[in-house]
Amino acid sequence: MDQLYLFGKRVRTIRRAAKITQEDAAEKAHLNPKYLGEIERGEKRPSFEAILALARALNVSPAAFFQFDREESNEKVLRRRIEVLLQKSSPAQLQQAYRILKAVLEP
Repeated sequence: MDQLYLFGKRVRTIRRAAKITQEDAAEKAHLNPKYLGEIERGEKRPSFEAILALARALNVSPAAFFQFDREESNEKVLRRRIEVLLQKSSPAQLQQAYRILKAVLEP
């Protein structure tokens, strides 16, 4: 899978978990909403400044946008990785993880 696509997918996941619309996130980051949409679809490569602005707007570390692994298909491996991450998490991180999982898993 293309890393630009994975980056955009992470931006979208983080934005949705924060319950912020694309338009609001773009406004907070001083970006054009169309440009943010292109980033989220993996169509545009954001500048370093845009990455920093998005991180500030979404209240995350810029590194959060780059935390994607290759696609893992083994269910036991995935569950163990999630479990390990959650065990190391602070209460605030657990709350954020919950919001992300809820956004992804609930219709």
